[in-house]
Amino acid sequence: MAISKDQVCVLIPTLNEAPTVGTIVREFRQMGFPHILVMDGNSTDGTRGIAEREGARVEVQTGKGKGRALSEAFSLIEQPYILMIDGDGTYDPADAGRLLAPLGEGYDHVIGDRLTEENRHAFSRLNYFGNFILNRLFKTAHSAFLSDILSGYRAFSRESVLQMNLREAGFGIETEISAEAVRRRQKIAVVPISYRKRPGTPTKLNPFHDGFKITATIWRLARMSNPLFYFGLIGLVIMTAGFFVGIYIIWEWLRHVEHLPLTILTVLLIIAGFQIFMFGILSDMMLAMHREIISEIHEFRQKNR
Repeated sequence: MAISKDQVCVLIPTLNEAPTVGTIVREFRQMGFPHILVMDGNSTDGTRGIAEREGARVEVQTGKGKGRALSEAFSLIEQPYILMIDGDGTYDPADAGRLLAPLGEGYDHVIGDRLTEENRHAFSRLNYFGNFILNRLFKTAHSAFLSDILSGYRAFSRESVLQMNLREAGFGIETEISAEAVRRRQKIAVVPISYRKRPGTPTKLNPFHDGFKITATIWRLARMSNPLFYFGLIGLVIMTAGFFVGIYIIWEWLRHVEHLPLTILTVLLIIAGFQIFMFGILSDMMLAMHREIISEIHEFRQKNR
């Protein structure tokens, strides 16, 4: 099924993107997209005025952060499909058709993959390596490899977005959207897209600070989608601490020095870590049973329609 451009809302989150937002809006208008929503984070450089002059609907978010911007924007959109693109000029509006096509084939969520060989020149070595690590970590934590979980160029059905429980306020929102799509068992497609160096304002991302926050987000969100990874990691860390303390106690014992309090602590750490690890296994089994039941209910409803 081909998707009409009138069925699509182009969503552009912005914060001080005056050098690039006008060109992006203009290109989408020239391509025939009538619904363009710029969700602005209180820019001070004329971003809103430029977007309005080019024909976009402009709304100012009430909260701070990209996550808040997207959550507020999703509640305003009425079209059945959403095409989300960053306003910094790094993505090519010409790739819109490539992202929307899978939605017409029944997919719920489409991710534009920047991390191709053709786009390597647009990344610093640190940035590319960081994305590589975070994508592999996401695969480990959520049992799904989505190639580029931090991509800011995506397409969704409005129904799939409304299923998500989004709470991230900042740059962790793409990670949360990816995790929610996997947890909700949505049909996800990944398509290669063009990516270029940021031509406008300097990047707002700090590779170390934001990289740590995204890593923490991946781990925290695993609590619902992969409890074995979440609780198992906690249990292993605690047990490992217990074993190291135990090695120290044995070393001191060989030197005829006894540490009764540390011995008690060692036993408690190992027992607590083991119990948390086992809780992760039990939670994982319960989650698998829950998913199987939900799948059977879905199949039953499909057969009885």
